[in-house]
Amino acid sequence: MSAKMYIDPTITMESEAYWQAANEGKLLVKRCGDCGQVHFFPRAICPECFSSNTEWQEASGKGRIYSYSVTRRAEVPYAIAYVTLEEGVTMLSNIVEADLNALAVDMPVEVVFGKTRNGQALPLFRPVEAST
Repeated sequence: MSAKMYIDPTITMESEAYWQAANEGKLLVKRCGDCGQVHFFPRAICPECFSSNTEWQEASGKGRIYSYSVTRRAEVPYAIAYVTLEEGVTMLSNIVEADLNALAVDMPVEVVFGKTRNGQALPLFRPVEAST
């Protein structure tokens, strides 16, 4: 997919570290220091216990497709999916480098980083090749 296809995110004070890490090829999630829960999307307050004792943690970048949708009526067909990371959080992203007809729920995927129109790195996911 062309970099021209991805729109730049709105970067806030709460998400700035997330987007900077993406530029370095790292996927971050937040972990609560009080209840231990991992959460996504980036925010300062834990959605489980409302503690502000949260810190960034690098995610493995590995996960599985929870649900997906393929859009074929676009100029270039594409897929979006909810991906559940090994850390337990689910995030919405594009699926790239994939046969759109072969996508399936529970398919293993891994993070890759594409670029937005203005060069911001954006986490995307691609299927993991089955080991033989």
